[in-house]
Amino acid sequence: MPWPTIVAASFAYLLLLFAIAWWADRRADGGRSVIASPYVYALSLAVYCTTWTFYGSVGRAASLGIGFLPIYLGPTLLMLLGPLVLRKILRIAKAQRITSIADFIASRYGRSQGLGGLVALTAVIGVTPYIALQLKAVAVSFDVLWGTDPSGATGGLSLPVVLDNAFYVAVVMAAFAIIFGTRHIDAAEHHEGMVAAIAFESVVKLVAFLAVGAAVVWGLHDGPTTLFATAGEHPEIRNLFTSTPALADGSWLTMTLLAMAAVLCLPRQFQVTVIENVDERHLTRALWLFPLYMLLINLFVLPVAVAGLMRFPDRAVDPDMFVVALPLAAGNEWLALLAFIGGLSAATGMIVVEAIALSTMVCNDIVMPLLLRARSARLERLHDLSPLLLIIRRAAIVAILLLGYLYFRIAGSAYALSAIGLISFTAVAQFAPALIGGVYWAGATRRGALAGLSAGILTWAYTLLLPSFARSGWLPASFIDQGPWGVALLRPYALFGLDGMDPLTHALFWSMLLNIGLYVVVSLLDRPGLGERAQATAFVEVFQHRDTPLPAGAWRGTATVGDLQRIVARFLGPQRAEAAFAQHARRNGPLEPDRRAGAELVRFAERLLAGAIGAASARVALASAVEGGEVSYPELMRMLDETSHVIEYSRQLEHRTAELQRASAALRAANLRLTELDRLKDEFLSTVTHELRTPLTSIRALTEVLHDNPDIELEQRQEFLGLVITESERLTRLINQVLDMAKIEAGEIDWQVRPMDLGAALEQAAAATARLFHERGIALAVTIPHGLPAVRGDHDRLVQVAVNLLSNAAKFTPAGGRASLSVAVEDDHLRVSVTDSGPGIAAEHQAIVFDRFRQVGDTMTDKPQGTGLGLAISKRIVEHLGGRIRVDSAPGKGATFTFTVPLATAATAVSQNDQTAKEPDRTAGTRSG
Repeated sequence: MPWPTIVAASFAYLLLLFAIAWWADRRADGGRSVIASPYVYALSLAVYCTTWTFYGSVGRAASLGIGFLPIYLGPTLLMLLGPLVLRKILRIAKAQRITSIADFIASRYGRSQGLGGLVALTAVIGVTPYIALQLKAVAVSFDVLWGTDPSGATGGLSLPVVLDNAFYVAVVMAAFAIIFGTRHIDAAEHHEGMVAAIAFESVVKLVAFLAVGAAVVWGLHDGPTTLFATAGEHPEIRNLFTSTPALADGSWLTMTLLAMAAVLCLPRQFQVTVIENVDERHLTRALWLFPLYMLLINLFVLPVAVAGLMRFPDRAVDPDMFVVALPLAAGNEWLALLAFIGGLSAATGMIVVEAIALSTMVCNDIVMPLLLRARSARLERLHDLSPLLLIIRRAAIVAILLLGYLYFRIAGSAYALSAIGLISFTAVAQFAPALIGGVYWAGATRRGALAGLSAGILTWAYTLLLPSFARSGWLPASFIDQGPWGVALLRPYALFGLDGMDPLTHALFWSMLLNIGLYVVVSLLDRPGLGERAQATAFVEVFQHRDTPLPAGAWRGTATVGDLQRIVARFLGPQRAEAAFAQHARRNGPLEPDRRAGAELVRFAERLLAGAIGAASARVALASAVEGGEVSYPELMRMLDETSHVIEYSRQLEHRTAELQRASAALRAANLRLTELDRLKDEFLSTVTHELRTPLTSIRALTEVLHDNPDIELEQRQEFLGLVITESERLTRLINQVLDMAKIEAGEIDWQVRPMDLGAALEQAAAATARLFHERGIALAVTIPHGLPAVRGDHDRLVQVAVNLLSNAAKFTPAGGRASLSVAVEDDHLRVSVTDSGPGIAAEHQAIVFDRFRQVGDTMTDKPQGTGLGLAISKRIVEHLGGRIRVDSAPGKGATFTFTVPLATAATAVSQNDQTAKEPDRTAGTRSG
C-alpha cells in the first residue's frame, strides 16, 4: 500500500483522538462528565491490551500454542480478588489524594521521599522497554504494510530516524500527552479527555482484531472446522493444539503471576484503575467486563497464528506481523490498513497513559524533592510554582518517550514483542510486595520496603535488563555465557549456579526471593516512627476509620491560616488555592488569615499539596515554602509531626471506643442470655419436679394403702402392685430422658457415627413397639424397601428416634385406628415417615411440639401420658446427624412426623442376598398389632 495513504490514515485517526479528547474535556468543564460510566471505566482498563496483545500474542501462539494465555489469566484472577484488593486500594487512594503508584507506596511508608523516588526511577527504567515495544510494533507493521519489509525481519529499523514513522508517532503522542495530560497541576484530578480517548481506542483495536480474525477464519478457510482440519495435516502445527509447547519451558505459572502483578503495578494500569476512577461502584461492573474484553480480543489469536503458519511456511514472515500480513496476502489492503490502525490504537493508548503516569512520578517523586531541598534563591523568589511544575511534567513526557525510542533503536531488534514486554512486567512486579503488604500488614516499615525493593530491582537489572543489552551487542556476549570477569557463578541466566530455568522464571525467582525476604525480615527488626505508624493505620484500617475531627486542645502549633494559604498558592496557583480554601470555609466556618491554624487545616493544606506534588514532597514543600515567614522550618516540621501524632492518637481513641462498644454489646447480650437461662432453669426445675411428683405420689399412695391394709384382697393387691410397677417404669423413663437431654445439651453423648443400615434400625424399633400397637388394636403398616443405600448415623440413637415417634403414634391413635412406618430415598438422604390417625395437631401448635416438656392437648381433661421430652430429644439427635425433622398435620386428620438422614459419603446399596441371609423379610406390607 502506498505510504502516503498509510500516513494520511494514521494522522486522520490521531486527529480523531484529539477531537474526542477535546470534546470530553469541554463536556467535563461544563459539568457533564463523559467518563462517569462503568462501561467507559471498563474500556479504559483495556489499555492493558497493547501491541503485545494485538501483534505479540499471535507471535507467541505461533510458537507455544496456548502459551499466550497466562498474560490474560493473571488479570482475570486479579479481577476475582477485586472486592478484596482493588476496592481497598481505591478507597485509600481517594482518602489520601494519591497521584501515582510511587506516591501510594511513599505515602504508606511515612511519606518517604527516598522510597517514592526509588519507585519512580524503577518505573521509568522498567517501563522504557515496554514503550519501545509499542514503537517497534508500529514501525514494523508500517514497513510490512508499505512493502519495504514484507517479512518484518528488520525489526522496524530499515529507515533512518528522520524517515522513521515510529519517531513521528512518539512525537505526536508526546504532544497528545502534554495537551490532555498536563492541563491542570492537580495530578489527583481526572484526565477526562485522555480517558475518553483511551476508551474509544479500546473499541477500535477490538473491532479491528475481530474483523481480521473473522476474515481469516471464514474468508480464507471457510470456517474454524476447515481451518483446524487443514492445520492438523501439518505435524508441527498440530503440536500447537496440545499443552506440550505451552508447558514445556515451565514459564506458565511465572507469566500468570507476572501478569497478575503487572495489571496492578504498571504505572498506566494504576493510573486508569485507581487515579482515574470517579466512582468506586464502577469497579463492580468492571470486574466482569474487563475479563470479557480480554476474552473477545483473544478469540482469534490461535486461528490467526495457525493460518499464518500455513500461509507463510518456514516463517517467511515474522509471526508477530501475521495480523497485517495475512490480509495483504489475501489482497485485502483495506483490511490490512484497519489492522494497522488497530495496532496503532493499541500502541498510542499505552504510550499516552504511561507517559502521563511516569511524568507525574518523575515530577513529584524525583525532580521536586531535589528542587525543594536545594532551596535556591531563584526558586524562593517565585510566588507561583505551578507553571514550573507543568514544565517539569511536559519535559518529563518528552524525555520518557525519547528514552523509549532510544531503547527501540538500540536493543529492540534482538527481541520479539512479547519478550520485551516480559522484561517490563518483571520490573514492575517488584512493587507488589511493598504495595500489597502495605495495605494488609501494619507492621511493614519504610526500611523494609526500601531494602526489599532495592534488592529486587538490582536483581532484575542484572538478570534481565543487562542481558538484553548483551544480546543486542552493546555488552560482550561473554557476559551471558561466562559471567562478568569469567565468574561462572555470576552468569545472569544461572545466578549462583541455579541452572535449568528459563531466563524469566530465573529472574523472577531470585528477585522476589530477595525482595520479599528483606522486606519481611527488615520490617520485623525495625521500629518505625510515629508518622509512619499513623500512615500504616490509615492504610491498613481504611474501612474501619473515617476522617474524624481531631481532639480539641491537642494542637499547639503557631502557624497562621495566612501562612498555609500562601504555601498552597505557590504550588497550586493563587486561583485554585483560593477556591479550595473558600470551599473549606463554607464547610467548616470562616477563615481569618491572622488566626492560628488548627490541626485540621494543616492536614487539609498538606492533602491539597499532596494532590499536586505527591504526599512525599508535600511535607518538604510546606517547610521550605515558609522560609523567612512567621513559621521556621523546624517549627513547621514539628507541627506536621504533631499532626501525625494527633491523627494517630485520634484513631487509637476511635479504635478503643469501638472495642468498648463491642464489649458493652457483648456484655448486654450475655446478661440477656443469663437471664433467659435462669428463667429456663426455673421452668425446667418446675416441670421436672411436677413430672417426678406425679408418679411418686401415686407410688406412695398405693404403697401406703398396701402397708396399712395387710388383709386387702389378693385381686386388689395385685392391681395396686401393677399400678406401682407402671408408675415406676414411667418414673424410670422420665429420669432416663432427662439424663439424655442433659447429655445432649452438654455435648457429652458418646456418638457412634458410621455408615449403617437404616432399614435394620427401623425394623428393630417396629419390633420394640409392636406390643403397644397390639394392646390398643392398632394396625401398623411397615414399608421398608430392599436395597436401601447406607446412611451415616448412630444406630442406637436412630432406633431411639424411631421408637419415640412410634410410641407417640400408638399413644395418640384411637383403638382400632391405623398407623404406618415408611422409608424412601430422596436426593442425598433417606426420608422416614411415621403416620397416625389420631386427633391431629393444630397449625399454631406444630412449631412447639419439639420443645421440651411440650405436649398438645387439653391440659385439664385429655393431656396424654408422657414427659414431653421424646420429640425434643429426637430433634436434637436428627439435627446432630445432619438431618431435619418436621410434622405435617391438621386437626382431625392425624399427623405425619418425618425425619431425614444423609446418605453415607460412599453410599452403596445393601446386597439383597445379604439381607435375605442375615435379616427377616422386609417386603412391603401391613402388620396388624
